[in-house]
Amino acid sequence: MALIPTTILTGFLGAGKTTLLNRILQEPHGFRIAVIENEFGPENIDNEILVQDSSEQIIEMNNGCICCTVRGDLIVGLTALAARRDAGELQFDRLVIETTGLANPGPVAQTFFIDDAVASQYVLDAVITVVDAKHAMGQLDEHEEAQRQIGFADRILISKSDLVTEDAMQQLTARIRRINPRAAIGNSAFGLTPIADILDIRGFNLNDKLDIDPAFLSQEEDHNHDHDCDDHAGHDHHHPGHTDDIKAFVFKSLRAFDTARLDDFLGGIVQVYGPRMLRYKGVLVMDGADRKVLFQGVHQIMGSDVGARWGETEKRESKLVFIGKNLPEEIFIHGLEQCLV
Repeated sequence: MALIPTTILTGFLGAGKTTLLNRILQEPHGFRIAVIENEFGPENIDNEILVQDSSEQIIEMNNGCICCTVRGDLIVGLTALAARRDAGELQFDRLVIETTGLANPGPVAQTFFIDDAVASQYVLDAVITVVDAKHAMGQLDEHEEAQRQIGFADRILISKSDLVTEDAMQQLTARIRRINPRAAIGNSAFGLTPIADILDIRGFNLNDKLDIDPAFLSQEEDHNHDHDCDDHAGHDHHHPGHTDDIKAFVFKSLRAFDTARLDDFLGGIVQVYGPRMLRYKGVLVMDGADRKVLFQGVHQIMGSDVGARWGETEKRESKLVFIGKNLPEEIFIHGLEQCLV
């Protein structure tokens, strides 16, 4: 049976996750969606979405969606849900996990890689983060969780944009891009977001493209960073006072990597800095290889795959992005440079 594509829906308290989830469940998209609500409060999902029934964990909705509330271990919940699907008790082809507003989505994402039973049934499609335009700047200043939620995201949806000025939106968007340059940014006014921007976007899957904002990459010089300007490291010269712990940086090089040296270096930094490395992803040029090597990771969990052949006229260039908390950029850059042939 095909793997179940899974979307992690996150965002800080009040950002509009439940509004967006309600929209997903009501949309006539033809998908049969299961929902795991990872909430610690007494209410699992707003009454407008679920008809609460304390005697059942699984609730089938009128539009064919199935909602599962799991208060115990996530792995147990995921495997039990898959078992009921395999037994024919439930019918669903997508899973959405809505995290609590104070959650760090990292451990949720890791679940899909560290547990064989989960990995044999599910594939993580994307982490979607909803950001409250009205309150996000203050939340990012005060709460590391808000920074982490943006740092882990494959796609960011800004809600309540109608409540702020255009200048405030530009400042927020610029700050988000400094924290996470690879995530696409869209709008989620009242949850009105196209389903194609939420489901089956393959944001977490390895692919031939490194989804980094072109404007962000244009600030870089091959694999040498411009250390006279630290904008790409999260220091905002235009709007002082917003220096975030979660930051991103990019490594680029036209020279190929030596496989053994790169494996040793990446293995070492993951051991040392893994807990602080939220997301990292890259397309690599390897010495003697005519195909791209694709790699990505979450914290200490890292994997790679062989991609398509380099085109005859295609520019062979390695591109890597690292998003994490207080990562020593110079150590990473210098180490990667030592792995080049």
